[in-house]
Amino acid sequence: MAVRRCKKEDLKRIARATGAAFVASLSNLEGEESFEPSFLGSADEVVQERICDDELILVKGTKAKPSASIILRGANDIYVDEMDRSVHDSLCAVKRVIESRSVVPGGGCVESALSIYLENFATSLGSREQLAIAAFAQAMLVIPKTLVVNAAKDSTELVAKLRAFHNAAQTIEAKRQFKWIGLDLENGKCRDNREAGVLEPEMSKIKSLKFATEAAITILRIDDMIKIYQPSKEDPNSYANAVKSGRL
Repeated sequence: MAVRRCKKEDLKRIARATGAAFVASLSNLEGEESFEPSFLGSADEVVQERICDDELILVKGTKAKPSASIILRGANDIYVDEMDRSVHDSLCAVKRVIESRSVVPGGGCVESALSIYLENFATSLGSREQLAIAAFAQAMLVIPKTLVVNAAKDSTELVAKLRAFHNAAQTIEAKRQFKWIGLDLENGKCRDNREAGVLEPEMSKIKSLKFATEAAITILRIDDMIKIYQPSKEDPNSYANAVKSGRL
């Protein structure tokens, strides 16, 4: 079977999966054409199948590395594009978990716990830094509030309950298990998101907080603003300007 007009990226993926070598030219150092058997890869089956209106070549049972392809099918291009973005986000989340090797509970759990901790820490300071830390703690609640609003729930009530759980977890020793409490947006309540399996990569959470803090610091450093006003397009020889200047 011979295939033409393949993407270079697809050829490299097939080569990695089957153990083949990517050969751009058959010419050797002496200028003659040659091919080594070691360049070949191996797979259980290479077959051409028709899926919908497209003819696809499937490489099954690759020997070098296990690999898989995801075929998305939908009613129209809009659905398929949305499915593609969802699958891409899911794979990126799995990639971040493998890189960081640690996860944290989702559903606003981390932000609520940080908000309570920073509020308590701010009250221990006797300088103007207390105001900045308290404002940062308040800003942490934007994420759980946004999650609740997007789910069409009462953000004031749910976020207040979530804060109460995390305050108890940080102040009462017998209620330490409440530190895993997050939002259950399907049922409109708080739950243990570690047991529910609602988890986020630790690396993504840390980076998002870092980048948001750096962006806020950059904006606060701007202490001056220059505005350029457009020049006036009024005619100085108009009747109104002539009366105003006393020429009439």
